[in-house]
Amino acid sequence: MTPGSRSARIQALVAEQAALRGTRVGVLDVCTAAVAALPVGGAGMSAMSRDRASHPLCSTDSVSQHLEELQLTLGEGPCVDAYALGSTILCPDLLAGELQRHWTVFADAALEAGARAVFAFPLQIGAVSPGVLDLYSSSSVELDAEEVADAMAFADAATLLLLDARISETGVPFDTHAPGTDVAGTGRPDAAPFDDLGGYRAEIDQATGILMVQLGIGFEEAFIRLRAHAYARGTRLSVVAADVVAHRLRLPPDTTPSDIRPPETRPPDEES
Repeated sequence: MTPGSRSARIQALVAEQAALRGTRVGVLDVCTAAVAALPVGGAGMSAMSRDRASHPLCSTDSVSQHLEELQLTLGEGPCVDAYALGSTILCPDLLAGELQRHWTVFADAALEAGARAVFAFPLQIGAVSPGVLDLYSSSSVELDAEEVADAMAFADAATLLLLDARISETGVPFDTHAPGTDVAGTGRPDAAPFDDLGGYRAEIDQATGILMVQLGIGFEEAFIRLRAHAYARGTRLSVVAADVVAHRLRLPPDTTPSDIRPPETRPPDEES
């Protein structure tokens, strides 16, 4: 199959999902189309950045929603690696010993959440990478070459949508679609909470900014402490951010013990 014909077929599948909702195409439609076309049980997408807080964009079910939050809170997992390396990460079985050793916290947490296999595809065009598409299966499964190529095409479609969203806050649809919602696919009655990517991103950024002022620290350290608090208490990052913004939570100035930081933020000699 030529790249052009694959891309056209994937765009048609995504367009079909948006048509079912009666809205313009959004990244949620990319996720639902990928689940329908591939041997996976769910999909999620996160916006990733090196200079601002990363955050989930959308998810197709509660498991994928949890996996997105889990990886961003822990700072480890296929989504994090795919973004850092700029390459696809395929994990057909999270029970594999090497994965258990590589993701010392995420692997077991993902298994407990209901995921056995996880696949991460960076959203990337040239040097621009706005996020990662994650797919999961509740059972061990390997994607063949055609399925991997299709998943990468879904990631390409999502990349174009996200980059269009940065240019136009109302989003830019595929040519065959009627207007209805923004690029995230909001407006779907049963959509996951993270479809409201603008509100979620704003709250995470606002909470990080509040900690910067309260603690007199930089952005990176403030975001680390926000994640550390969520990680140490087994609480979702979004919940901690909401508490900070609502002034229900105030972190003390000396809240810096490395033993409560997410694994990748600890000095090498403190990691187990």
